[in-house]
Amino acid sequence: MTRPLLPTRDGVSPSCVVTPAGAWPTLLDFLAERMSAVTRTEWAQRLARGEVLDDGARPVPPDAAFRARLRLHYYRSLPDEPVVPFEESVLYQDDWLVVADKPHFLPVTPTGRYVQQSLLVRLKRRLGIDTLSPIHRIDRETAGVVVFAVQPATRDAYHALFRERAVTKTYEALAAAPGERDFPRVHRSRVEEDGHAFFRMREAPGEPNSETHIDLIEQRGDQARYRLQPLTGRRHQLRVHMAALGLPLLGDQFYPRVLRGPDEAEDYRQPLQLLARSLRFTDPLTGEMREFESRRTLDWAAA
Repeated sequence: MTRPLLPTRDGVSPSCVVTPAGAWPTLLDFLAERMSAVTRTEWAQRLARGEVLDDGARPVPPDAAFRARLRLHYYRSLPDEPVVPFEESVLYQDDWLVVADKPHFLPVTPTGRYVQQSLLVRLKRRLGIDTLSPIHRIDRETAGVVVFAVQPATRDAYHALFRERAVTKTYEALAAAPGERDFPRVHRSRVEEDGHAFFRMREAPGEPNSETHIDLIEQRGDQARYRLQPLTGRRHQLRVHMAALGLPLLGDQFYPRVLRGPDEAEDYRQPLQLLARSLRFTDPLTGEMREFESRRTLDWAAA
């Protein structure tokens, strides 16, 4: 059976859950117990508003009996979502790609306490392109270039560029001056999730799985600007590598130690001084060289 293409609502694509075997009297009982991040009252209201759909895109009645192996579609929303007070810009757009210049603090896709306040949802609403999909990610705390595919049929061709390391990625960062450390240099290490804090990564013994090329661009007193080119794409790789060199990025709340946890209120006066400066690759559809560069700059004063 061909499933219907469900539309976005306010830029948000539907999420999906498949009901397991169980003995819940109603689907509301299942949703309230197993999807408890949303209250029972809110689930009841969503069902009453027709915001939970079955596989035929039909609204599920509020009193619907529970059935196993039923695919339910719903739209994420957050009643108290914090507003990120910075705007993205569009650097480039054609029939295949949208290239955005992301501000600090804005996640690329809906996650945790951010749905409407994500780059993807903002762009879907702004451009009216329901099929928009990111072909790579950068951290919420990082600013700079993010590329989105427009056409589902060509999305994997662009994804493959990142899987095959065929994209030249260049970042800039502010950190302490290098002191006696020599640059340029290549830093390789094994980066794994920190077992004591899920939101952090750490260097661990073993075969290296990450590599970053690091160069010094300029120095101003006891601070310096660095060019970072990651060959691999481990989570928080650049932040971990710079911290391991004794040069943690200015404004970093996680490395080398946690100053503010992921659920704590943001201090917008102290952005992470990390910028995805540019991306360069050969377009798999046209064969032309593509290069996109952020118009943003790092803030020495804020650091």
